[in-house]
Amino acid sequence: MLLSSFVLIIAVLTIWYSRLNTLLYAFLVLVLEICLVGAFAATNLFIFLLFFELSALPILVLILYCGSARKERVKAGYYFIFFTLYGSVSLLLVLVSVYSVFFQNPGVLVGVGTNTWWFLLFVAFAVKMPLVPVHVWLPHAHVEASTATSILLAALMLKLGGYGLIKFMLPAFEPSAHLFFKPLALVISVAGLIYGSLGALRQLDLKRQIAFSSIAHMSFSGAGIFTFTEAGVKGAIYLMLSHGLTSTALFFMVGVLSERFHTRSILAFGGLMGAMPLFSFFFIFMNLANIGFPGTSGFVPEFYVLSGVVADSLYYLGFVLGGMFLTTAASLLTMLRILFGHLKLSYTSSAWPDLSRSDTFILSSVGAMVLFMGLTDVLSFL
Repeated sequence: MLLSSFVLIIAVLTIWYSRLNTLLYAFLVLVLEICLVGAFAATNLFIFLLFFELSALPILVLILYCGSARKERVKAGYYFIFFTLYGSVSLLLVLVSVYSVFFQNPGVLVGVGTNTWWFLLFVAFAVKMPLVPVHVWLPHAHVEASTATSILLAALMLKLGGYGLIKFMLPAFEPSAHLFFKPLALVISVAGLIYGSLGALRQLDLKRQIAFSSIAHMSFSGAGIFTFTEAGVKGAIYLMLSHGLTSTALFFMVGVLSERFHTRSILAFGGLMGAMPLFSFFFIFMNLANIGFPGTSGFVPEFYVLSGVVADSLYYLGFVLGGMFLTTAASLLTMLRILFGHLKLSYTSSAWPDLSRSDTFILSSVGAMVLFMGLTDVLSFL
């Protein structure tokens, strides 16, 4: 809830770069805030389902009516609503099935349909995170969405899936149900980590690169959750909070570049370290936090998740470390291409200055939260 409140303020401030209808955007953001707070505060599965579904509507409107001017935004909206509906139906089926069993047999705990309920809940929350193979909607939605919408989508909407897994799935089933699906869930999470990292490594659109990086990070959180260890679940929670902050800053900086240069192609940039030193500082800092550099918000969570993986099974450790290496390589390669090398002649005009005061204020606020979370994580770990 604190993350939602903080990120929504940042998203409202980015309206300067989105050129949105201010009244419509303010209304949709307030509706989204109500839905998110309601979902995160719910202790009843039906109330959670209600807010869980309603939260998709403002995002859909923001993609369709406040996104890019291209026709592909309609396709992105279709992808988003189709996959969201698929997860919603799964969650609704679980709710109806569980209610009917308890209504007919009060006091009966886990029945014959336990494995089916577990799988349907897993599908419902995997769509939101998103995990492979129900991740297809995310890159399309990010590319066609405005900067503010991408921030809301990556920093908050994806966290509903992970939150649902921890809040409702973990305590709702006996250990036997978790252990039955544990290998499948871990394989999907680790595969998503590697796939998202490889996808980020080969992207030339900066927004798509961060979108695939988000898939990798949320899959990494899923791996921590499905170890069913205290360290793994704690690391997943902290990692989702850290990703909410770093993705906010990274998507905002993509908006800054897009507004100044009217392109998001990684190959179009080069040598920005000399032309935009303040931007380059924040870009390096947030990318390092995103890959878990010591002292930032991403370091201790990744250590916790790795501890959970090691405690559970060494078999998955090599694949997880390989995925982390690929994620790091993607971030470092992007920084190398954009910030270093020769400054592109077509972008040397003084018409594109460095960060403004408002830009610096926004990134400094997020950066302070990243450092504060990193410090508190270290203290709690010690």
